Amino acid sequence: MIDTDVVIVGAGPCGLFQVFELGLLGLHAEVIDSIRQPGGQCTELYPDKPIYDIPAIPMCSGEELTAALLKQIEPFNCGMHLNEEVSIVRAEGDDSFHVETNTGTQFHARAVVIAAGVGSFQPRQLRVPDAEEFDGKTLHYRVKEPQQFAGKRLVILGGGDSALDWVLELSNVAEHITLVHRRDEYRAVPASVDKMRKLVADGQVDVIENAKATAIDGENGVITSITVQSKDKEQEPFTVPADHVLVFFGLAPKLGPIAQWGLDINRKTINVDTEKFETSEPGIYAIGDINYYPGKKKLILCGFHEAALAAFAIKQRIEPDRKVHVQYTTTSPIMHKRLGVED
Repeated sequence: MIDTDVVIVGAGPCGLFQVFELGLLGLHAEVIDSIRQPGGQCTELYPDKPIYDIPAIPMCSGEELTAALLKQIEPFNCGMHLNEEVSIVRAEGDDSFHVETNTGTQFHARAVVIAAGVGSFQPRQLRVPDAEEFDGKTLHYRVKEPQQFAGKRLVILGGGDSALDWVLELSNVAEHITLVHRRDEYRAVPASVDKMRKLVADGQVDVIENAKATAIDGENGVITSITVQSKDKEQEPFTVPADHVLVFFGLAPKLGPIAQWGLDINRKTINVDTEKFETSEPGIYAIGDINYYPGKKKLILCGFHEAALAAFAIKQRIEPDRKVHVQYTTTSPIMHKRLGVED
């Protein structure tokens, strides 16, 4: 059980800035995100695209913004729990919360901030008959324990960074890997593609391009092979032996388990007030693209403003008998101490 002041659900720009605003007020945060790296949409959907509307920064990429935010929160030593999804949020009798992830990590927190953007990013599913029979057994959308694939025949589907990363990482673990991609061009970084091509040349990996999986063969959750169909319809479908199939078709945003937490949901957003950015559940706050209030604008800079006000509200909730004063980072010795700045 990890004891903390605040659990933040979402490691996008707003979630990371929430760590900073809480840290300035002396509050510790633990951050949870369902994807493998911090940055949310900025790193997952547009890491290289320019952003022009961050105050005082004429232009930066999503990746650069994420790196700067991570640097900014270094003094506060927040916990970062990636590739985990919050499955349970339960209010306790002492005005605290029990939070648990799908991997079993448990937290005791005084407040929860939902900074989940457009929701958790869920893996795009493999659309073949009876795929759900194998899901979580020998069909995988995430890799949690690479060693479970030791000595196994793997088929990896996809052509992006995740697919290529796992081809490279598991090439020394698996007995053999077959990569199946629906095109002959890859969305992965060129260096990863070059390394994959070398593994193919060395006979460690097979690649099937311009093709897709159309069926899974096996029973009782155990895969024995997959059926692959080439884009060239004149070619007959063929089977590829497999013990496990790993699917990396990218991620799609969905509200996910948040929809089951008993909050006041407005379509795919969460209603909040504009004083505290608190949801209908006292002690649970929502900032960034996931929240809704009259006049809401889905901009990163608006999320930063919401994080600041939510931090003050959380501080007041945790210390109800003390007035929360605004202190300025330019002059406050307390702020300087928390930031590790010498006066």
